[in-house]
Formats: sequence, C-alpha cells, structure tokens
Amino acid sequence: MHSALSRDLSLCHGPVSQLFCCDATDEERQSWKLTPQKLAFFEENGFVTGPRILNQVQIDHLRAELALMTHPGHPGEEFWYEYHSNESKDPGTVLFHALGAWRIGMGMHDILWSAPFTTPASQLLGGPVRFWHDQLFCKPAKHGGIVAWHQDYSYWTRTQPMAHLTCWIGLDDATVDNGCVYYVPGSHRWNLLPITGLAGDMNAIQKVLTPEQWEAFQKPVPVQLKAGECVFHHPLTVHGSFENRTDNPRRAVVLNVVRDGVCSVSDQPLLDGVPVIPPGTPLGGQFFPLLYSPNSIG
Repeated sequence: MHSALSRDLSLCHGPVSQLFCCDATDEERQSWKLTPQKLAFFEENGFVTGPRILNQVQIDHLRAELALMTHPGHPGEEFWYEYHSNESKDPGTVLFHALGAWRIGMGMHDILWSAPFTTPASQLLGGPVRFWHDQLFCKPAKHGGIVAWHQDYSYWTRTQPMAHLTCWIGLDDATVDNGCVYYVPGSHRWNLLPITGLAGDMNAIQKVLTPEQWEAFQKPVPVQLKAGECVFHHPLTVHGSFENRTDNPRRAVVLNVVRDGVCSVSDQPLLDGVPVIPPGTPLGGQFFPLLYSPNSIG
C-alpha cells in the first residue's frame, strides 16, 4: 500500500489495481441497474438506496487505507484538497472529514470506476458520469460528531448546470444509533438554501427555512445500511446525521459526480490546489476524469 501512497493517482484515469469490477459489459451491468420503481422513488423523494457497492475484501482494503489516512504525516498527505482531523464544533465529539483520497490510495482511486457505482450513477444523471470530488467521513466510537442539515449544491455553486449526484457508501453498518444519514423527503424540490454550517448546530438550518419547510423536518427518514451498501441523493436534498454513541466507528466514502458537460462558473480554483478551469469551460483534465459513458440510459 505504501508504494501507492507515494505518487499522485489523479494522473491515472483508470483503475490501477484489480480490486474492483470496472470493465463490465452492458449485460453484466444489468444486475446493478436501478429498477423503474427505484428511479421513480428517487424522482419523488430525492434519494434512493442503490446496489451493494462493496464486498468484504473491498471493505477491508478501504478501511485499511482510511486508517492510514487519518494519521497526520502519512505518505501522500500533500495531495488532499481539504483535511480536517476533527471538523466538529463540539469539543467532546470528533468528525474526521477529508477530500481527495482518490489521489492517495489505490482503493479510494479505483472505486470511482467501479461498475456497481457508475451504472446506477449514469441512470440517475441521465448521461455520462464525470468525477467531481470525493469525501471521507469518520465518526469514531462513543464520541462521533454530527453532520448538520445541508444541501450539497449550496457548496458547489461554482459549477453549473446543477447536474450533480452524491453516492454515500458505508464502510461500517450505518444505523440510527451510530449516526446514519437522515433525509428530508421531497426537499430536492426546494429552493437553494444558504449555507448554515456542516458540523455545527443541527437546528441552525431552521433560520433559513419557511414554516412549511421546517414542518418537514419533523419527519426525516433515516437510511440504515449494511457495510458495503450505498444511498444516492440529489444535490438539493436536505440531509444530515447525528452523533455516534455506540462502541463501533461509523465510516463512509462519499463519491460526488456530475453529468458530463457541467462547467466551471468561477475564475478561482474549483478545489484547493487545482488549476483554474475558466468560466464556461466543461470540467475535465487531470482532476475531473470521465468515469463511464454508457451506450444507453435505462
């Protein structure tokens, strides 16, 4: 693993290991496609559970990479876009959050091209899948911190049009007790909300909501997953997660993608340390590889 952590894997636009099934035929991909019922559920609610993304061997490999990455001074640490050993605002809890793992670990890199991920992603995006950025979230046992209610696109308005998608993949079982993700069904049809903080007060978002929107927060839906399973959500779907007070960690890999053709609308770097993509220019190049271009969508 250490040899893979000594070079910038963003230079490799394709898998560098045999850990994942990436080069699948259309026939092989059928088993990972979302059913019409699942697609309709996503359209109505703004989130949907997907196929099992990881087997146990893959889970163990990604856990090992994450364990190494949580230690400051690890090989490849210069490649992070963001690195927060603890982003929690509560000194009594811990929320590890980092962006850029795909540049550092072979598994974190190769999962991007995994057919069980790219197949449903292309269905939900309605076209070719291009990488935006990844995230790692780790809530340690007994004192894992919250992720406050938010919409992902409120952090991504430097890219347009809004044709983004998030895939949350559990490296552990995600339960109500250890801080699984909760969603507000139908909130993907709301307006774009102001940023109220990612790791602060769970009620901070209330100040930017209408009374009707706040009423919807009284019935959020928890998505409990087994390790290796995933949930997809729309960029405007409001979601968050509570503390982990259990005896086990709650770790996750999050893959954020866009439909090919999404453009920069900023004259600043889209991610820390990445060269500027001029406004109006589609995402591409070293840091935004094309992951999958289907022959057909359905």
